[in-house]
Amino acid sequence: MGDPKQVYVNINGLVQHSFDAIVIGSGISGGWAAKELCEKGLNTLVIERGKNVIHIKDYSTAFLAPWQFPHGLNNTFKDDQENPVASLNYGPGDEAFFVKDVDHPYIQDDPFHWVLGYQVGGRSLTWGRQCYRLSDLDFEANVKDGHGVDWPIRYKDIEPWYDYVEEFAGISGRAEGLSHLPDGKFLPPIEMNCIEDHFASSVHSNYKERVVTPARVANLSKGWKGRGPCQFRNLCSRGCPFSGYFSSNAATLPAAAATGNLSVVFDAIVIEILYDDRKKRATGVRVMDAHTKQITEYFSRILFLNASTIASAAILLQSKSARFPEGLGNDSRQVGRNLMDHFTGGGAYADFAGMEDKYYYGRKPAGIYMPRFRNISADTQRSDYVRGWGVQGSGSRKDWHNLGIEMQGFGRDFKEKLLKPGPWTIWLGGWGETLPYYKNGISLDNSKKDAWGLPIVHVQFKYGHNETAMKKDVEQTSVDMLEKAGFHDIQGFNYDQPGGTAVHEMGTLRMGRDPASSVLNGFNQVHAVKNLFVTDGSCMTSSAWQNPSLTYMALTARACEYAVGEMKQGNL
Repeated sequence: MGDPKQVYVNINGLVQHSFDAIVIGSGISGGWAAKELCEKGLNTLVIERGKNVIHIKDYSTAFLAPWQFPHGLNNTFKDDQENPVASLNYGPGDEAFFVKDVDHPYIQDDPFHWVLGYQVGGRSLTWGRQCYRLSDLDFEANVKDGHGVDWPIRYKDIEPWYDYVEEFAGISGRAEGLSHLPDGKFLPPIEMNCIEDHFASSVHSNYKERVVTPARVANLSKGWKGRGPCQFRNLCSRGCPFSGYFSSNAATLPAAAATGNLSVVFDAIVIEILYDDRKKRATGVRVMDAHTKQITEYFSRILFLNASTIASAAILLQSKSARFPEGLGNDSRQVGRNLMDHFTGGGAYADFAGMEDKYYYGRKPAGIYMPRFRNISADTQRSDYVRGWGVQGSGSRKDWHNLGIEMQGFGRDFKEKLLKPGPWTIWLGGWGETLPYYKNGISLDNSKKDAWGLPIVHVQFKYGHNETAMKKDVEQTSVDMLEKAGFHDIQGFNYDQPGGTAVHEMGTLRMGRDPASSVLNGFNQVHAVKNLFVTDGSCMTSSAWQNPSLTYMALTARACEYAVGEMKQGNL
């Protein structure tokens, strides 16, 4: 990203306070907003509430071996106790990129895993990187089955923007010609190994409506735009010194910085978005230095709110005025409502006898994907639930981690046995759509304050009968497919995992056609605040069944094009 001193400016040393654009948040969607706005000539300030992370330089654990950590790759009991949510997602190699629960408490009526990454780059440093397009099966679902409100866009509106962001980010995948999972602009796929190929062939032979394809991932199968390729190290969440996967730090922020139009302040907590009732516009932001608690205000003509689903809703709820006593843009009272997350925890795993003469090279970053095959046609309709789910999976040879538990023995012979690979095994897990329920959402508890004097977030979230029925189907269907493929020792599972486990939270500031029932219009523009745009996961009107980050990227690029056009025409 060039000289950090030229790109990043500490909040206390920043002389300039007025910009063409302000972007709140530097994660996947915030990084894209910075790139697009800077490349369109706007002097842009990115505000990040967490610490600075400089690409490559600050990936301090990227080359460490397990024995170089004090406790190997294990968290301590103390860390698990103090951070029961965050510690489920990090280990000693990447814990620096996850916020500790003990420092950022929130209220849960029922268990909800709110996983946070406060740093420049946000969770783009630690995301799962699977990238799938939505289709009109998803954009039309709400209006057809009556759950939620109608999306204000259709696939044709976003298709060119999917093309645009894929061509920059670099998505490895294989075209399959499915209307409900549109193909994209792919780099060569990261091929399946032999056991995954075997499973895919069995599915193809036994189920005409099902497809198994290599996972579509933002890991570079070849060098791309001066980045990568992926080294198959499977240490992505430590930060990649090879720029082998897409992140704000490796891709969008450097592109923004190259224009000379980017400024970034970090350790800067947005307290509220400022609103001018006379102009009927947002004018800027009020922020607090995370360490000194000094207050500073920054101003701009347009603002992009990309703090992540829950945090973005909280910022709007905190931003009160005479015009918006219940939170900025909250005329519909939908701010904070309709929280969604994909359900996980259902599936199966099994062993396979055969192919002992085959192995694999490296540790590829993703396995296989089976697109949704329920409720897509008259022949695939279910009577027990609406919408659908997809399957992610992976196959490998068992190693000493597995065999050391299963095998009995000790001494030299036992150690030698552990050095030999065990049988092939495969794991299948379902990621399913969650309906937009108004009762699921967030609010602010003004009676409880965090370390910076801000109200603590209160999360209310429960899965419904629809999700429960789907997950039951995931388990049984996974078992059936493995049986047909000749696997043995098949174990189905259906864990009671809480919301947030997929780390796909979305929907608290949904898009819609009617300002009375939504927060944003079809260009991610707040209905009542025309110069304020929201393009992170909070904008989603339904969750669909696909990993959502690619859609955030496309919506962000599209909204930036619209916002700059409107600004140039004098409408903002």
